[in-house]
Amino acid sequence: MRNENAHDELPVMTWDRFWELVGTLGGPAVLERCDHLEEACEGLAQRLALGPVEEITGFGERLAEALYRLDRAEFGRLPVQDAEAPHDWQTDDHFLYTRAAVVTAGREVYEGVFGHPERFAPYTALQAEELLYVHEEAYEAVTGEEWDFLTRYDYESCSNAEGWPDLRS
Repeated sequence: MRNENAHDELPVMTWDRFWELVGTLGGPAVLERCDHLEEACEGLAQRLALGPVEEITGFGERLAEALYRLDRAEFGRLPVQDAEAPHDWQTDDHFLYTRAAVVTAGREVYEGVFGHPERFAPYTALQAEELLYVHEEAYEAVTGEEWDFLTRYDYESCSNAEGWPDLRS
């Protein structure tokens, strides 16, 4: 059973430390080949597993927050670049994995897309689902238990009410 108040207990790492860890993935270049991304994410999970559990849960918190901040209509309504038909829009899962790709690309790319959907657009052709499981794999490796925490931020697509003002009730 999920701990509904777990987010109150999770430590939060600094943004600098989060981006330092994300930087070990290899930046935008790692997104070009799926096999490299898988290996890079496995390496990051192993690196996290060497540290204290608080760093693992802190990473999970920062990742959720970073993805939540990217959950905006200006990005989610972009068509998929390089799609066969120009009307191929991002599904909820596609948009989540695209946001993960922006995070995987690193701090400079991440910070540079806000207010500039045209900078986000090329990432619609990329996916980085593997990043979503890095902290979960590290947590399981260290504790022998599955990740069972709710983060402070819900990163599922369309969960950021400020980013999707027209979806508000």
